[in-house]
Amino acid sequence: MGAVEISRDRDGVALVTLNRPEALNAMNAELIAGLHDAFESLRHDRSCRVIVLTGAGRAFCAGLDLREGASPPEAAGLGRAQAGLVVQQSIANLVPAMRSLRQPIIAAVNGAASGGGFALALASDIRVCSSSARFNVAFVRVGLSGCDIGVSWLLPRLIGASRAHQLLLTGRFVGADEAERIGLVTTVADDGAVLDAAYEQADLVLANSPFGVHMTKEVMWSQLEIGSLHAGIDLENRTQLLASTTSDLAEAMRAFVEKRTPIFGDR
Repeated sequence: MGAVEISRDRDGVALVTLNRPEALNAMNAELIAGLHDAFESLRHDRSCRVIVLTGAGRAFCAGLDLREGASPPEAAGLGRAQAGLVVQQSIANLVPAMRSLRQPIIAAVNGAASGGGFALALASDIRVCSSSARFNVAFVRVGLSGCDIGVSWLLPRLIGASRAHQLLLTGRFVGADEAERIGLVTTVADDGAVLDAAYEQADLVLANSPFGVHMTKEVMWSQLEIGSLHAGIDLENRTQLLASTTSDLAEAMRAFVEKRTPIFGDR
């Protein structure tokens, strides 16, 4: 079995599992490459409408593998700075890769999510966690900046600048209850039930049209970067007009009138 596994036990949903439980799913070169490959393989898979991301064993992802490192083959023979940049980019590029997928990603955080694991959770569209989950900005606790892998951009936008700055500077752990209270996660499930909680969210997403969900994900993230209300509304207007041309809109309206579940064809 590889460091990242894809399984398809439910219609419309792909389960992507970080599969290094003996290392708390810490990021080595194989796991990072496996995540890139998994996301790319699902990018144009129309049978996959939602991705659930979780970890095997008792952790979600403990961050960078400090024992093994994460140097990919293409870094071999480079100078220290050049090789370090290759490693840094290979990890950090996971975040825009997740952002650019049309499918929403639901992070089912089943345990510790530290450093790079925290970044994967933040880059997901929806986060649910188990009662034993813990989150922290691990980088600052090992002599590095707390600002890494998009965390310093994502975290303030999700929980507010004041709380984010405190977590970035201290690296302290946030438990499941606090994570829910500050809006870091939307649901806390009992240990062993976090996948069920993620699938409940997936079912709610699957009830909507594929194109509508795709456009919602695209616009909602873009709105975090748009500098004015007027520009944001302009983007919404054009996207809404585009969505109104789909056959799925007509199907949704017929289903509403006929009091039945719509059958979407992504057309």
